[in-house]
Amino acid sequence: METNVQQISPDRRETEDRLVRDHLALVQYGVSEIASRVPRHVSRDDLVSAAMFGLAQAARTYEPERGIAFNRYAMIRIRGSLLDELRNRDWASRSVRSMARKMDSASDQLTVRMGRTPSLEETASQMKVAPTVLRKVVDDVHRGTVLNYESLIVDGQVGDLLPADGDSPHDIIVERERRAYLMDAVVALPERLRTVVVGYFFEERPMQDIADELGVSESRVSQMRAEALELMKAGMDASLEPDAVPAEPRPNGRLARRKAAYYAAVASGSDHRTRVSARTEPVQQRIAARSA
Repeated sequence: METNVQQISPDRRETEDRLVRDHLALVQYGVSEIASRVPRHVSRDDLVSAAMFGLAQAARTYEPERGIAFNRYAMIRIRGSLLDELRNRDWASRSVRSMARKMDSASDQLTVRMGRTPSLEETASQMKVAPTVLRKVVDDVHRGTVLNYESLIVDGQVGDLLPADGDSPHDIIVERERRAYLMDAVVALPERLRTVVVGYFFEERPMQDIADELGVSESRVSQMRAEALELMKAGMDASLEPDAVPAEPRPNGRLARRKAAYYAAVASGSDHRTRVSARTEPVQQRIAARSA
């Protein structure tokens, strides 16, 4: 009986084993890189296993004659394996998803009753829970949104990332709208912050490469990434949950005016029809169109 199993020579096997042994540090680097941005319930052991699988795949398929350094090639495979692992699991625990739906329902009821978007404290009172409980839910939901945003570097389309666990049409539309605001928040970022976000999350460029392009240190790029994510969250909140945006200590100051301009740019980035659509343009294409 014929078989299609490819035989691996002992020399090739030894080369693969050596590549894995010599680059085990990339596994911890890849896991550490993503662990701080995913919900706390995600098992670090599962992430390590996924990263190890990516490293092994990289060693098995590496072709040095292509002129690509192995560590660079391996990091691409490791990140891809980690994202596959994360996409194959729910981004939030069942309890968080349940509480988020209850929170949305209570907020909708209050909006109808009050004629405006309720504050987080008012929603918490309606649900008879402490505001700190809802703040934690909002934080977990935001982490999940960022996680799905990172997955765009592989899948490329927001609509493909929608939860597949029987969400209602209302939940799906709300989720699409939130993710569309996230894309608008990326496009509206100041140029240097946008370069960091797009380069790091969408193009998978090493932080040192981005630092060299911007003429700053790698640690400064890390700070800019955190600054960008914080600004994006505030920009989304300004449209979706205005009461969640903290008041500026100097409302008429330069920083407050710049933030207000950014919030307005996020709000006007797309129309409602575009935001609820299942498909969207890649972020690089939208940035290019905006700059034209």
